[in-house]
Amino acid sequence: MKAMFDKHGLVVVRSLFDEEENTKLRQAAEHKDGLTNHSFLQADANDGDSGLRSIEMVLWNHPGNDVTGMMARVHKMATSMEIFMGCKEMYHWHSKLIMKHARSGGSHVWHQDYGYWYTGGVLYPDMGTVLVAIDKCTTENGCLEVLPGSHKCGRVDHINVGGQMTVDPKRLQLLKDHIKTYQVPLNPGDAIFTHANLVHWAPQNNSDTRRWCYGIAYSDVQNSPYNDKFHPVYTPLIKVDDDAVRKCENFTDFTGKDFYKRDYDSF
Repeated sequence: MKAMFDKHGLVVVRSLFDEEENTKLRQAAEHKDGLTNHSFLQADANDGDSGLRSIEMVLWNHPGNDVTGMMARVHKMATSMEIFMGCKEMYHWHSKLIMKHARSGGSHVWHQDYGYWYTGGVLYPDMGTVLVAIDKCTTENGCLEVLPGSHKCGRVDHINVGGQMTVDPKRLQLLKDHIKTYQVPLNPGDAIFTHANLVHWAPQNNSDTRRWCYGIAYSDVQNSPYNDKFHPVYTPLIKVDDDAVRKCENFTDFTGKDFYKRDYDSF
């Protein structure tokens, strides 16, 4: 799998979390006193001025000790990302709950994660994200689409469109002329590990079913940001055993998570 990650900039792991674990993640996401109390709306850059499309999100800097925190800290997430990235130690960069609601969920335009994080004070793209499907992610409700191997192109210039950072359109077309676009449907509990320079996007949700996912980003220990405007500097990630999600019953105590406010430019 490491060779596949090196070649394509991504690896899909089916059923990384079983039904019991994913049920707990869903409970954490849906709890009336939980994460959604810290949500905000990100406009869809492809929606023009209609204002009808948006992505509801919750972002936080530190994993914490709730169910979502345990999921970010288990070895099958954190240690696996270190192996894929070839890093001796990585730390928690941020986590986010991404909620694309039925018929109104907006798109995340074509981008590299490092296209955002480069502006957040990190010097190297030694970073990666794990996206865990809470719901079934299909082509109809806006599953991830990727350009495999595009991480080898290095950081591509981005421009700000409607509050989102997107790959320069001319360079994007050149990439798409050379690399076939692949859709990545996921079942609940599946996870996709991606390199920070992988070019990808997620279309609008035009279906009658929602598409909720949980994303965790990690950064190399030597890649601490040179400023803490958007993210705190390196904080050691305390890993836990792979059964920690099953054992955790904390759905609402978010001590230390440090939720993002609406005013930011770097996810």
